[in-house]
Amino acid sequence: MRYYLIVGEASGDLHASNLMRAIRREDASAEFRFFGGDLMAEAGGTRVKHYKELAYMGFIPVLLHLRTIFRNMDFCKKDIVSWNPDVLILVDYPGFNLKIAEYVKAHTRIPVFYYISPKIWAWKEYRIKNIKRDIDELYSILPFEVEFFKNHHYPVHYVGNPCVDAVGAYCAEHAADTKERFLADNSLSPRPIVALLAGSRKQEIKDNLTRMLQAAQSFPDYQFVVAGAPGIEPDFYGTYIDAETKIVYGQTYRLLKYASAALVTSGTATLEAALFRVPQVVCYYTAAGKLVSFLRRHILKVKYISLVNLIAGHEVVAELVADGMTADNLKKELAGILPGGEKREKILSGYDEMIRILGNSGASERAAKMMVGRLKEIRTC
Repeated sequence: MRYYLIVGEASGDLHASNLMRAIRREDASAEFRFFGGDLMAEAGGTRVKHYKELAYMGFIPVLLHLRTIFRNMDFCKKDIVSWNPDVLILVDYPGFNLKIAEYVKAHTRIPVFYYISPKIWAWKEYRIKNIKRDIDELYSILPFEVEFFKNHHYPVHYVGNPCVDAVGAYCAEHAADTKERFLADNSLSPRPIVALLAGSRKQEIKDNLTRMLQAAQSFPDYQFVVAGAPGIEPDFYGTYIDAETKIVYGQTYRLLKYASAALVTSGTATLEAALFRVPQVVCYYTAAGKLVSFLRRHILKVKYISLVNLIAGHEVVAELVADGMTADNLKKELAGILPGGEKREKILSGYDEMIRILGNSGASERAAKMMVGRLKEIRTC
């Protein structure tokens, strides 16, 4: 069968590539065509466009690139219709993907599956109408989403979380690695490590990393190591860091494996740090912090921004957001999660609870089996 996939960012590229491999194990004749990244290209098939050509985030960047966004969207619609796949699989990235789903549903008979559900439980809950109308099957990777969609009378399949698979596979593949080798490979000192995961976009890095490094000055016994984001050149980081701060590229999991603690900008990285059982402080600075904090309390539908707390259903890790993201607050919270800190063991216990809720590995395999099985049902109808 023929599978057309669309992703819009690096995490989607990772999870979609694993899904593609799992689909091929269920369907040996599978053909893939996709808007995606390098990992999906390695999995096989034809890449139409790289996701970096789609990835505009924030009001101003989107506004400046509207013509390009609409051009890509029109091209994508025509390409799907021309190739006529057996299924369209959308991966996260709802601003783009829901528009594509609407078109495909209105103009073709191609089934539309969604892998990694849009996070409408946080905001834009009105999008449930689009999902009910345009999405045939929804595959969730967050357990609490099942109840949310059930309350909207829309069935959803929880398949497990692919981060569990990714972290487990990494640890198994790199079992022979050692901290000493990691330190030597990256010219790091023997001091214990605090990992800095400051985001993947330049504005995020600028806003968060500067405050992280201000807090770091109070912990001379630790070395602070930045996880370099794909596509962000070292010169950009050089504007904000000093000679004492090291950057490692393409080694985020390796960095987390050997870190004593982490400061993490909200996103998938918060979940990955938890799966490596690294105590963390979640931090996300925004301009106009007091206004953003007010809007968060009155507009967002959820109490937390980190996946760790959302999955556990209570606060496991501290969240410093908007006007709460200050160097002083970071210093206080970091002191509490370092070895000997009063919050460290409570966080590790909370991680154990969260991991139990996520369930066993095998998300990609379960999703692939369900998708291929459903497509076979559709073809016999």
